[in-house]
Amino acid sequence: MFCYQCQEAMKNSGCDQKVGMCGKTAEVANLQDLLMFALKGLAACDRRAAARGLARDPGLGRFVLESLFMTITNANFDGARFERRIGEALALRDALRARLGAGGGDGLPDAATWAPAGPGDYAGKAKTVGVLATANEDVRSLRALLTYGIKGIGAYGEHAGVLGAASEAVVDFVMKGLAATVDDGLSADDLVGLVMECGKTGVEVMALLDKANTDAYGHPEPTQVRIGVRGNPGILISGHDLKDLEELLVQTEGTGVDVYTHSEMLPANSYPAFKKYKHFAGNYGNAWWRQKEEFESFRGPVLFTTNCIVPPKDSYKDRLFTTGCAGYPGATHIPDRVEGRPKDFSAVIAMAKTCPPPKEIESGTVWGGFARNAVMSVAPLVVGAVKSGAIKRFVVMAGCDGRHKEREYYAKVAEKLPKDTVILTAGCAKYRYNKLPLGTIGGIPRVIDAGQCNDSYSLAYIALQLKDAFGLKDINDLPISYDVAWYEQKAVIVLLALLYLGVKGIRLGPTLPAFLSPGVAKVLVEKFAIRPIGEPEADVAAMLAGS
Repeated sequence: MFCYQCQEAMKNSGCDQKVGMCGKTAEVANLQDLLMFALKGLAACDRRAAARGLARDPGLGRFVLESLFMTITNANFDGARFERRIGEALALRDALRARLGAGGGDGLPDAATWAPAGPGDYAGKAKTVGVLATANEDVRSLRALLTYGIKGIGAYGEHAGVLGAASEAVVDFVMKGLAATVDDGLSADDLVGLVMECGKTGVEVMALLDKANTDAYGHPEPTQVRIGVRGNPGILISGHDLKDLEELLVQTEGTGVDVYTHSEMLPANSYPAFKKYKHFAGNYGNAWWRQKEEFESFRGPVLFTTNCIVPPKDSYKDRLFTTGCAGYPGATHIPDRVEGRPKDFSAVIAMAKTCPPPKEIESGTVWGGFARNAVMSVAPLVVGAVKSGAIKRFVVMAGCDGRHKEREYYAKVAEKLPKDTVILTAGCAKYRYNKLPLGTIGGIPRVIDAGQCNDSYSLAYIALQLKDAFGLKDINDLPISYDVAWYEQKAVIVLLALLYLGVKGIRLGPTLPAFLSPGVAKVLVEKFAIRPIGEPEADVAAMLAGS
């Protein structure tokens, strides 16, 4: 295997052992590479079909988005699921190529024409189609950056699709971008242009998901979320899928079982539609990487709706359930919806009834629910606080948390920021500082939590609205600094979206991505002033000075 798509890449170079830092085996990593290869071939056929005026089959776009999501870091570790998915992708590809007619597939890349005799041919081919198959370092880097941004689009597009929201424009770009990564006729400049277009599509897909979420569940409201426990048995739901949460809440009502959120599901506590459920008990635990200890103490079943799975301990492995694009060998997988009917969570509920209540690991509340609508409803107050000098600066500290000791940096930055600064956050990076006693400014919490990683759209929206409110021409003229943490591919598309919007001077940590070649990193530094994090005290001083 060779994988460098996440921040934990070994030695900041790439995982090339039998097991990656995330816990996936070489076999699973290679199958993920082969699935991506098949999707790129499918995309090349789709592009050829579009050029000939052939309509895309219904459901093809959704299949591609789901498949991309399966390959995101910590989402799915189940090799058998990947083998089936590869077979499905190849069948769809071949059917589409057949529609092109005699000679219609001429000149297509190997990804569009490779014909295995069966799954027995997968392992050998998989070893030849990973990122290292591209010899040129800079082209390899740009193809990887584009691919990982598209994976992020796939995740957010799949979330929107679950709620019935879709965009052919988003699917069009996904197909265009995937096909480009197996087109040897494209130059590095061509790929740079596609990376920027990827950022544009990232903004569009996050806006699509934002509308889907708020149409379904209302606009998040500022909410003090409980982080203690009650005396009933519980189910812990992790990930990002709000539809799964909704159906679980409906099915657990009146059962005597409480439902708690975990990690990136924390923001669900701020949606009006979920507040009516009296057994919706609050949030349990912290960021994803602490789950081995926290899942043990929870004592009830844990349902993963998406990433981020850490290979479980034997002590709670039998309490682990997955659904959707998530998967882990040995975990019970809850099947997808059929003909519009909800998923059946009865197995999860039945287990919960046999388990003791969660063990309390903390108490009190944390603030959430400061998405775009909530913040803009008090925009005059925010603008007034800036004009009066009560708020001197905003610092965007969005993104992902992770295991690296260097991530203590973000807590230190939060503690060192003066009391006239406000932190804007989204994603699980918040767990480094959302429980610190940082106080308020004129009733405005100093940590404004917009929600999940995809809710970074809210942060961009707020920034653009503030730009207009202050009569500024450039988003970079606002008193806002960006100190962003990344881990996986959804963070990559958030970064590309910010770059597309013109944001400059982003500090990115705890390490720069391993998939950035020196040449590509140089371009990002020169064009967008991206920089690595430094020492907390020095970085705080620089941000306060506007750099």
